Amino acid sequence: MTPIVSIVGKSNSGKTTLLEKLIPALRRRGYRVGTIKHHAHADFEIDYPGKDTWRHYQAGAEAVLISAPGKMALIERSPATVPPVTELARRLTNVDLVLTEGFKLDAAPKIEVVRAARSRQPLCAPADLVALVTDLPLDLAVPRFGLDETEALADFIEHTFL
Repeated sequence: MTPIVSIVGKSNSGKTTLLEKLIPALRRRGYRVGTIKHHAHADFEIDYPGKDTWRHYQAGAEAVLISAPGKMALIERSPATVPPVTELARRLTNVDLVLTEGFKLDAAPKIEVVRAARSRQPLCAPADLVALVTDLPLDLAVPRFGLDETEALADFIEHTFL
């Protein structure tokens, strides 16, 4: 099974920014990284009204895959509840590691981003965390990394999960 690590934290805490730095750091080490983003609302749209793929889906297709040189995307109907991360991760092939953004209630190991501008305390219980990324002097029994310590965090992930 491909290792899964969830990056969690309050809205606007810096989760996406951390992933934007962490993914290239892991790629430079030769790892293929996949990501899964949790979206709390059912209203997101990846397709565009009027486009062929949108029309296929609107006509009732259970799944629509668009393929072009260099990339592809799959749009499919799914249950009203979000499946567990382990089930979602099985859909990502040819990756060495899956990083998720969100999924704070899932059982995957969690690295929480706590930024002073957004929060003073972690959302997750210390027992649910494997590491903390923060600009606060929080004293928890997990490894702590500064907001700009991307390479050190990549070292931690590499040695712990890969």
